[in-house]
Amino acid sequence: MVGLAIVNSAMRLSLDSYITDTLMRDFLGHDRAPSAFALYLWLWRHTRAVGKPAIGASLQVMATETGLSKSSVQNALRRLRRRKLVTVRRGGPTQACHYEVHEPWRGR
Repeated sequence: MVGLAIVNSAMRLSLDSYITDTLMRDFLGHDRAPSAFALYLWLWRHTRAVGKPAIGASLQVMATETGLSKSSVQNALRRLRRRKLVTVRRGGPTQACHYEVHEPWRGR
């Protein structure tokens, strides 16, 4: 069930067709939230794509690596949490949050 492959010199990613056929259309068209889609892809690439359950990252790291502003990352995270695509776990006052990416369509 591969919809798109992203290739760079370090790694080849095979995305589930649901991500490109449905989720992308929902975020870009219906929700008008391309930042949420971009952040979901970034989080997915650093978790699901490499077999990790979660990633610890600061808002600034996510902003820098996605090209989004920090406030756009915060808004995108709110949207992803509301849609139950990401769970945020806070480690402590000085630790970065951990983000777990969900693929609810896989349970269907």
